[in-house]
Amino acid sequence: MPNLRLALCQTDPWVGDIARNSDEVVHWTKQAAEAGAQLVAFPEMVLTGYPVEDLALRRSFVEASRAGLVELAARLAAEGLGEVPVVVGYLGRSEQASPRFGRPAGSPQNCAAVLFRGEVATRFAKHHLPNYGVFDEYRWFVPGDQLPVVRLHGVDVALAICEDIWQDGGRVTAAREAGAGLLLVINGSPYERNKDDARLELVRRRAAEAGCALAYVNMVGGQDELVFDGDSIVVAPDGEVLARSPQFEEHLLVLDLDLPAASGDHTDGLLLADGLHLVRAELGGEPAPAPAAPVSAGVAPRIGDEAEIWSALVSGTRAYVRKNGFRSVLIGLSGGIDSAVVAALAVDAIGAANVYCVSMPSHYSSQHSRDDAAELAHRTGLNFRTVPIAPMFDAYMAATELTGLAEENLQSRLRGTLLMAISNQEGHIVLAPGNKSELAVGYSTLYGDSVGAYGPIKDVYKSLIFRLARWRNEEAERLGEVPPIPENTISKPPSAELRPDQKDTDSLPDYDLLDTVLDLYVEGDQGRDAIVAAGFDPAVVDRVVRLVDTAEYKRRQYPPGPKISVKGFGRDRRLPITNRWRQG
Repeated sequence: MPNLRLALCQTDPWVGDIARNSDEVVHWTKQAAEAGAQLVAFPEMVLTGYPVEDLALRRSFVEASRAGLVELAARLAAEGLGEVPVVVGYLGRSEQASPRFGRPAGSPQNCAAVLFRGEVATRFAKHHLPNYGVFDEYRWFVPGDQLPVVRLHGVDVALAICEDIWQDGGRVTAAREAGAGLLLVINGSPYERNKDDARLELVRRRAAEAGCALAYVNMVGGQDELVFDGDSIVVAPDGEVLARSPQFEEHLLVLDLDLPAASGDHTDGLLLADGLHLVRAELGGEPAPAPAAPVSAGVAPRIGDEAEIWSALVSGTRAYVRKNGFRSVLIGLSGGIDSAVVAALAVDAIGAANVYCVSMPSHYSSQHSRDDAAELAHRTGLNFRTVPIAPMFDAYMAATELTGLAEENLQSRLRGTLLMAISNQEGHIVLAPGNKSELAVGYSTLYGDSVGAYGPIKDVYKSLIFRLARWRNEEAERLGEVPPIPENTISKPPSAELRPDQKDTDSLPDYDLLDTVLDLYVEGDQGRDAIVAAGFDPAVVDRVVRLVDTAEYKRRQYPPGPKISVKGFGRDRRLPITNRWRQG
């Protein structure tokens, strides 16, 4: 069997920064070439970043991407890397009209190309376009209708892009019909809890269907609400995992693959599954046996659930801060569990020296909460100050008569105003501490605790917040470090501390119960009757459903945050604000 040394470059592209992304392709290709790679692959739309959303509709951006691709091919050759084929994703355009989709020639496409010897050796467009969950690719792109196969060192390598293997048939079936020895898939697959297991099962199944080894390279980093976890994988036709990259870090995976020799058939234009046309590219190179010292990339160990979620939140927060040109963040540190977890995440994401926290006690703030905030600052080394809001609150109350909820919310809004004032003065980006449970039921104050540019725990239920806090402290102890979050912050009953002796359970069901119902209603899209039939108290279900349905306007005004669940508020779950439908 011929041997092929493959390199998968698990990188972090920046949306819109074609020059930077090109530099990264050259940088990682050099490393791959130094390791003896004969074929190098990068993630989906690595040249432009992903997803580009409506940037795809700007002709100037499409043309910049296409020009950047040609320039990158020439640059790779100029830097002595031209003899190594490099697969890169980019934003392209169609050459023909697509009457079926009502799109003219020149419409945007999610494309990939093979760069070789200073030229673009072959190009192709994504065949299956995802249009569910966070994806709107039919809004932006038209699909491709080709199966590209490149012959290299005596091996036929079929190429595909992300969704092409998530849907049945298409390029997977076509790869088998074409007799490919390797199916290489470039991806921009966002993170969700437990998706690494689903991804591995998928890749194994598709390798069996294609009848060949399958290599899957994914990106890392974050883009607005999306987080990419890498988890690049290579599997044999029988499903054996040959190599796997770690999650949430840039990584070069290089390994030797013994692959079937290519057949003699070079037929171009052959009609394959799903109406795909076979397009072949001959890149040359003599078949070679396995080297005396083959490279084995290894299989990165899987990480636990809490570690995986924490890494995703850290990655998303770091990416949002850094990619938007900020160096530091500002957090209102109350001594409660939510702001404590956000502060600990921020420290892990950008370092304690770049995290600024403000305690803003009112008349109702307990001493233990003030002490807990100061203790967290001491344990982590972040920047900390105290600015009481009591004088501001008193001035407002002297000027107008407020009682009840209006009085409570005034305190939260004063804190939000103060945070934004400090942000404007000192140049920090404000992080909002709201969690998914609170956002679901509207237990947050507009222009108060919802103030911020990013919400690191926006997609994390309150019950999971406590688990993450305990895990982070246990992880610190395992590493011989000081646990960042005070035990009292974790163990005390949650409270907004906006009135005497206030507890969250005064207004909401116990969080374990609330989060279970929310998971069924939000993630599961189950109706009221189905949830009651599952054994939940009808009064509790009615209350939770009503709170969720009437809080849509609040959620719409909340800042973005990293998505970790199957269905996050924002890109995933899109309901009308003005809406008279209620579950019966």
